Amino acid sequence: MKNHSRNEADLLETLGFIIPLPAPFQKRVNEEVITETFKRKHLLLKPGETARRLYFIRHGFLRAYFIDSNGKECTTWFMGKGDLMISVYSFFTQKPAYEYIEVLEECKLQSLTWNQLNSYYADFEEGNLLGRIVTQKYYLLSEERALFLRTQTPEDRYEMLIEKYPDIEQQTTQSNIASYLGISRETLSRIHRKKLGLCQVTQNGTQN
Repeated sequence: MKNHSRNEADLLETLGFIIPLPAPFQKRVNEEVITETFKRKHLLLKPGETARRLYFIRHGFLRAYFIDSNGKECTTWFMGKGDLMISVYSFFTQKPAYEYIEVLEECKLQSLTWNQLNSYYADFEEGNLLGRIVTQKYYLLSEERALFLRTQTPEDRYEMLIEKYPDIEQQTTQSNIASYLGISRETLSRIHRKKLGLCQVTQNGTQN
């Protein structure tokens, strides 16, 4: 039995929470999964390349982004420990990607190929169900992302991001955060100042 670090997530354990996996399925995944470490700023994927692997983040922090017609980087996703990271369109269609996947802090990733996953779908009933659940999850995440940008105020978006990734201010740049939130750096700075002011008021009230 493998001895996993308490500070790292594990692919099989995470998949097992989604749906119980039979021993033969677990054995196959253990034999085929690869584990790699990547340095900060490494690009797992670039536009024009086809996403051949699904990555599971044991530890670390990554983002997906594209460059718009004005040459501006637009961050679409942040992913951290315990998340699955793929270029959704490229991976599921096996067509060239339009986005980058960048390592924001040194990470350890486990990965499986598109062909391996499809063999699980064919060979295991649970694999087929698991594939549908993962596909539905990314569809829902995409819908939630669209609603997030359309219906939430910039302040609420920031608070939701901090709640999900409490250390994100130390893990990436203010430009990347502003880009993900769909706001300017200036607006993000105003949110920070407002938040700092509220904290100071609270502290003064407590002291009095």
